[in-house]
Amino acid sequence: MREAMATAEVGDDVYGEDPTVNALEAEVAALFGHEAALFCPSGSMANQIALQLLVPPGTELLCDADAHVVTYEMGAAAAYGGITSRTWPAVGAQIDPDTVAGMIRPDGYWAVTTRAIAVEQTHNRGGGGVIPLATLRELRRVADAAQLALHCDGARIWHAHVADGVPLATYGGLFDTLSVCLSKGLGAPVGSLVVGAADRIERARVIRKRMGGGLRQAGILAAAGRYALAHHVDRLAADHAKAARLAEAIAPFGVLATAVRSNLVPLDLTKASLDAPGLAAAARAEGVLISVLGPRTARLVTHMDVTDAAVDHAAAVLTNILRR
Repeated sequence: MREAMATAEVGDDVYGEDPTVNALEAEVAALFGHEAALFCPSGSMANQIALQLLVPPGTELLCDADAHVVTYEMGAAAAYGGITSRTWPAVGAQIDPDTVAGMIRPDGYWAVTTRAIAVEQTHNRGGGGVIPLATLRELRRVADAAQLALHCDGARIWHAHVADGVPLATYGGLFDTLSVCLSKGLGAPVGSLVVGAADRIERARVIRKRMGGGLRQAGILAAAGRYALAHHVDRLAADHAKAARLAEAIAPFGVLATAVRSNLVPLDLTKASLDAPGLAAAARAEGVLISVLGPRTARLVTHMDVTDAAVDHAAAVLTNILRR
């Protein structure tokens, strides 16, 4: 990947003249069966550009209460897009389309009008859960019936593709826009893309520039993404297997928040002797780093740089701490 970056052919992407960026955008659009894509510096920017394409200022986005777009993006939908958000209770990947349908506000009645629905595949705070294809198809039906747009925060959609075997183009066909990340599991150092119709992506270029995301010789970054797509998608199955091994090791201690479907292992420490910061500190002292998501919630993540030996070490450290 470093070699691909060093030897990348580059140009000025603000003018659409970087051949490596152009190739990456065309490749990703084709993978998802859409007309076009736009390279962005981050997943948060890609998400927020997509939302601005779909939800006019002063109208409403529906998503779940733990969605990345309303939890980890610093209120950007409201701050940049003038978008109001309303959420259904956090259920991770176990979305009830009827609940979503019941929340939709049509035009009129002096209420905030719903314009789009957003889902997250896989679901970050939902423990890497994979939304079933049947659920997504039903959400598409709900959106069509109400003339709403449907957005996918697909930061980890590659994991869902590997876990359930659903073709990327099948996912792409269900959504008006997607954001897909090259650094979540694929190993690229930076970059996400907005995927959608050609006219929307032309508008997205304007929004990206307005948000400070215009890039010059970005081909050195796009080359890393192209390498990742060529070499690192199928190997995500190995990360899933490592996460399953970790889950199996700690399952007897009653701290698994949900079944492990991908590369995330969610921990619910409500009944444990240690809270999440305490567990993280104890694990760090023995060379294992875990993410603290809340006072009693934490997360383990496997990726391409986590070796089998590291998984064994983490399992030994965590089981020793949890049995104290």
